[in-house]
Amino acid sequence: MGPHPAVAAIRLAVRRVLHDVMNDHRAHQDPRESAAPPLVLVACSGGADSMALASALAFEAPKLGVRAGGVTVDHNLQAGSGTRAAEVVARMTVLGLTPAEAVSVTVGRAGGPEAAARDARYAALDGAAQRHGAAAVLLGHTRDDQAETVLLGLARGSGTRSLSGMAAVSGAAGRYRRPFLQLDRQTARKACMVQSLPVWDDPHNADPAYTRSRLRQEGLPALEKALGKGVVEALARTAQLSRDDADALDHWAAEADRSVRDDTGRLECAKLYALPPAVRRRVLRKAVIEVGSPAGSLFARHIEEVDRLITGWRGQGVINLPGRVEAQRQGGRLVIRQG
Repeated sequence: MGPHPAVAAIRLAVRRVLHDVMNDHRAHQDPRESAAPPLVLVACSGGADSMALASALAFEAPKLGVRAGGVTVDHNLQAGSGTRAAEVVARMTVLGLTPAEAVSVTVGRAGGPEAAARDARYAALDGAAQRHGAAAVLLGHTRDDQAETVLLGLARGSGTRSLSGMAAVSGAAGRYRRPFLQLDRQTARKACMVQSLPVWDDPHNADPAYTRSRLRQEGLPALEKALGKGVVEALARTAQLSRDDADALDHWAAEADRSVRDDTGRLECAKLYALPPAVRRRVLRKAVIEVGSPAGSLFARHIEEVDRLITGWRGQGVINLPGRVEAQRQGGRLVIRQG
């Protein structure tokens, strides 16, 4: 008798990702070096999604000749967080993951509590991956998480890229992999239940002080009540379609960027005006970020203000942007610089 359908689905998703990691590893490996098996880490909070992922990684990795380890991040935001992090490390060790470690971080305030915690977490995961020489880090984001991300992007009015949600592969050199984007949260929880895996439910996930928590507890259920079941699946499909569109437009914008600059590299307003709006705004966004504006703080309304220097020129003054970046039209050129 085979594994429970939820366990089978979880393992299959992880197996596919590990195959991709192995192929990437072979493609980039120096043939003169010894063929050491790649290390794949799982980011494990102790919740159902990441525990299901850790279990599947521990099961599948040895069959493919992959080393498997895990890391949990202690955000130090709750009493007893260090003890819980140690418990997660113990659970990963029991599963056979090695190395298995906890990384303690200090969460700042930039961008709000959720963004600050995310920044600290990814910095810790990047550090762990570099320290251990990991080929990839697996993240337990599910289809439900993807749906929430799309709705948050829609609420911010941040454009097609924001609506594309989380990528299956992201980070430097494709470090981060998300095997569960096509699986729902209940599948992961059921996989933990049938395997008797202990699960810790983070109270922050139900705390209405956090935007994503309110969306999870109130927003999505209200949408499903009004529109019927299938909202999560539809939002996940929207993410993939939006990602395909955004990738195509980003490629077009990268090509266009070279054609709208003068001999000194400055952006020419007349040439920018001739571009389709979706392409022009991408060129502007990239230019602003390159000067030093943080991508996470740069919203559609900021780019619209810069865009009006091109399409609605009425002698406007300097546009102030996040990161102390300024944009100004001077002599038919768009000048973007640190203020």
